[in-house]
Amino acid sequence: MGALPVFRWRLAPDGYATRRQLRARDLRPGGQQVAAQLERPRRRRGPLVAYLYRVDLAKPVRPMTPARWAALAKANTARRICPACRRDAGYTIPTSLGMCVTCAFPTNSDALRSA
Repeated sequence: MGALPVFRWRLAPDGYATRRQLRARDLRPGGQQVAAQLERPRRRRGPLVAYLYRVDLAKPVRPMTPARWAALAKANTARRICPACRRDAGYTIPTSLGMCVTCAFPTNSDALRSA
């Protein structure tokens, strides 16, 4: 396969779309290779790159089945459980902390409770 066509930012021809643009149209790449790329120049750093796929080769998004909905709900529930205290935090645990805020900052939460 030869080199990919490269387009400047916002100058891609019709018929190409990023993954997000395909998803907005309820499409997916469907196994096709990257067809082109966009480059947005930046000062003092390398350009931002976005990969483009052909819209005519894209396939429809597969529908959610009851089993897929159940698996998604189970995964989202697991993201709410604190690994330190094993309680449901009531929100998605931040990956930057790796635990609920109460476990990550115990002195701050104790001070808030007594106030």
